[in-house]
Amino acid sequence: MVSAVFHSPSDAVAPEAPVSANRLAAANEAAMPVEAPKAKPKRIPYDWRGLALKVLPPVLSIALLIGLWALATMKGGSFPTPAATFDAAVKLFADPFYRNGPNDQGIGWNILNSLARVGMGFGLAALVGIPLGFAIGRFEFANRMVSPLIALLKPVSPLAWLPIGLLAFKSANPAAIWTIFICSIWPMVVNTAVGVQRVPQDYLNVARVLKLSEWKVITRILLPAVLPYVLTGVRLSVGTAWLVIVAAEMLTGGVGIGFWVWDEWNNLNVAHILIAIFVIGTVGLLLEWALISLAKHFTFEED
Repeated sequence: MVSAVFHSPSDAVAPEAPVSANRLAAANEAAMPVEAPKAKPKRIPYDWRGLALKVLPPVLSIALLIGLWALATMKGGSFPTPAATFDAAVKLFADPFYRNGPNDQGIGWNILNSLARVGMGFGLAALVGIPLGFAIGRFEFANRMVSPLIALLKPVSPLAWLPIGLLAFKSANPAAIWTIFICSIWPMVVNTAVGVQRVPQDYLNVARVLKLSEWKVITRILLPAVLPYVLTGVRLSVGTAWLVIVAAEMLTGGVGIGFWVWDEWNNLNVAHILIAIFVIGTVGLLLEWALISLAKHFTFEED
């Protein structure tokens, strides 16, 4: 007899429902670690205070100068007011490169002629002064021989050399260039010699052990170490040259900013003289800034 096995409905196992793809994807995403959102880099605020400290002091100093100038000329007189000087400057720079003859040219031509004389005199001084400074700093015999001459001639006023130039060259333009040369050579000689003397002796001892030639000692050891001193001497020489050329041109004549100032004085045009003063100062400041920027690229300071 075959017995039948009966199961109650409660004992029956229900079939598993199929799992959808969306549910699997959601489960996988839940199991994966959640990445934290990347923090945005903090934006560094602009240093407005630093900018104000750089800009405001010079602006205030110029404003103070103009204010005192306006107060001093309020009651009139032969000295022009700031407004009258500004009007004269606008007319002057409207055509800075006119030519009405050899002695009547625009202020632009006068500035360019003065810069040309400064460049020639300064260039000759650099060709002579920098090698001479290397020789003085490198060799004790040259130092003892040349140092008394430098100590004797360096304090002489640059304009004292102008009659010597006129006597030697018989012409105003070479005499002015000679004056620039003789007054701008001393800072380059002295600063270059000091730089060479401050090169550590260990460097020179290593060069002696390696039996380097004098040319390699100068180009590989001395020149990189002395270059900041050379550029300092160059900067001082350019300032001195631009300072002297104005006085030299007043005495020699021709086309130049110094002669232009003297000619405007003869015409009693004080406004143009004031404009020339600002132009001379601006050109000198630009030359100074250019050489300071150049020197920063060759100056290595330890942090």
